[in-house]
Amino acid sequence: MGAPELITEIAASSASIDFNDKMDAYARNGVGEYLVWRTLEKRFDWFSLENENYVAVRPDGRGLLCSKTFPGLVLDVRALLAMNAPKVLTVLQRGLTSAAHKSFVASLH
Repeated sequence: MGAPELITEIAASSASIDFNDKMDAYARNGVGEYLVWRTLEKRFDWFSLENENYVAVRPDGRGLLCSKTFPGLVLDVRALLAMNAPKVLTVLQRGLTSAAHKSFVASLH
């Protein structure tokens, strides 16, 4: 059994005191993706592990973040930060019905 592929965190403080310490520990242990929603700062960070270091994942031209580990896991960051749950769920559902996600699920069997 290894490290989880993805860890998410919601941080209510304006600056997560142990943000860097956690990130270093997760990278050291091989966590593939690390997501942090900093609610007071109105920021959402998505990091992907590359060569033992985290690299910030940037939204595409539509403002969407897409998981490298879980094809079909898509997040509309602007909608999330605007607390627009219907749009967040619509974008997520579209990703979960995509061919990439169906192929990923089939590979798990």
